[in-house]
Amino acid sequence: MKKRILYLIAFIILVGIEVLIGKFAHGFVRGYVGDMLVVVVIYTFTRIIIPEKFPWLSVSVFLFAVFVEIMQGISIVDRLGITNENIRVAIGTKFDLPDILCYAVGCTATEVYENLMRKFAKRREEK
Repeated sequence: MKKRILYLIAFIILVGIEVLIGKFAHGFVRGYVGDMLVVVVIYTFTRIIIPEKFPWLSVSVFLFAVFVEIMQGISIVDRLGITNENIRVAIGTKFDLPDILCYAVGCTATEVYENLMRKFAKRREEK
């Protein structure tokens, strides 16, 4: 239960940061940092539901993000007739290859962080 609460807190903070980036940031921060963080948001949300280590979760999140990016490339929001601006922003409307690199960086950073936390926890248990 403790892990779920920590992931919930992280999720809420990260969503708040994403909203602030979406409303106020421009350039590099909006274009790249926001894309790196979005996969971390998805990861933390998933960890609320599945608090124990889930093999390949970071890879799964990355593949999901790439799938969404491909859907942007085929103009899925237009094909589905989605007019709600919030949904259009959440899904995205423009394919951008550098976004995929940002997703990879975000997922890699998440995996590195998780591995470091596991090592620190293991060392703490050994003492």
